Amino acid sequence: MSAELNTTYLGLKLKNPLVVSACPLTGELDELKRIEQSGSAAAVLPSLFEEQIEHDAEQMVEAQEFGTDSFAEALTYFPRQDEYRSGPDEYLAKIEAAKKSVAIPIIASLNGTSKGGWVRYAKMMQEAGADALELNIYFVPGELDMTGSDVENRYLELVAAVKGSISIPLGVKVGPYFSSMGNIARQLVEAGADGLVLFNRFFHPDIDLENMETHPKLHLSDSTELSVPLRWIALLHGRLNASLAATSGIHDASDMLKVLAAGADVGMIASVLYAKGVGQIGNILAGMTKWLDEKEYVSVEQLKGSMSRENCPDPSAFQRGNYMKTLTSFVGKAI
Repeated sequence: MSAELNTTYLGLKLKNPLVVSACPLTGELDELKRIEQSGSAAAVLPSLFEEQIEHDAEQMVEAQEFGTDSFAEALTYFPRQDEYRSGPDEYLAKIEAAKKSVAIPIIASLNGTSKGGWVRYAKMMQEAGADALELNIYFVPGELDMTGSDVENRYLELVAAVKGSISIPLGVKVGPYFSSMGNIARQLVEAGADGLVLFNRFFHPDIDLENMETHPKLHLSDSTELSVPLRWIALLHGRLNASLAATSGIHDASDMLKVLAAGADVGMIASVLYAKGVGQIGNILAGMTKWLDEKEYVSVEQLKGSMSRENCPDPSAFQRGNYMKTLTSFVGKAI
C-alpha cells in the first residue's frame, strides 16, 4: 500500500501537500482545471493588488508617494492603475468562477501594505466563495526615519485588521528580512495569522543604462533558494500554533520532501510550472510517493517535522553551529 499523502493546511483537509502558489496560471480557468487534473491539492489565485482597489484620494496619494523622498523613480516601480488586467469586481468574479469549475480549495490573495479599503474586499472575497485568504505583504521601507518596530507594527496592524473582517482561515506571506524572524512570526500568529507562507520573493528594479530608466526584473526561482525557507520552517515547526507553507525553490520531489521533513504542512510551486509545464505536478507527486514507499513511511504526517529543530539529531545545523562546519569542510580549487 502506498504512503498516504494527505495533509492539513490552514484547517483545510488536502489530498496532498502540493499547492500551486499565486501566479497568472491560476487566474485562467482552463489552466486551473489542468492544475487540478494534474494532482494539485489546492491553488492560490493571483493577487488582487492594493493599487487595484479604489482608495479615496488621500489614501491613493499616500500609497503612491510612500518612499519617494528616498528614490526619485520609486513611482515607476509600480504599474499604472490602467495597466492592471482586472479590478476588484473582476477578481471576485474569478473566485466565483473558480469555485464552480474545480473541486480543489481556492485560496484568494491580497497584496499590499496598508489597511485602506482592501479590508472590505477581504470580506467580499470570503462571500465570493474563497476557502481561505492569503495576505501577501510586499513592503520595501524606503524612509530613513522608519524603524524596525514601525515596520513590524505595520505588518501586525494589517494582519489584525484583515483577520477581523473574515471568518475563513488567513495565511500571511512575508519576506525573510526581519531582524528577528522568529519573534515576528510569533507576533503575526498572535495578531491573527492561521498560517505563515515562507517566503515572499521580492522583485528588484534594474537600470537600463541605454535609456537611463528603472524597470522591474523577474527571475524564476531555482532550488538554491530553498535553503532560507527550509531553515526557518525547521526552526519554527512545533513552536507556533499555525500552519507553515514553504514557497520559493521547490522544483522536484526532493525539494518537496525536504520542506516536509523540516516541518511544512504544504509546499507551494509556480516557477517550475513555467519551466517544465503543469505536468511537473504529477512528476513531483509520483516521486514523493516512490521515496516514501522505499523508505517505508506510511504517510506524509510521519515525515513531517522529522528534521525540524525539535526533532533533528543535530539542531545546531539550522543555527550558528553549522556556520563553521560549512566553511571548514569546504574544499575548493581556485580558478
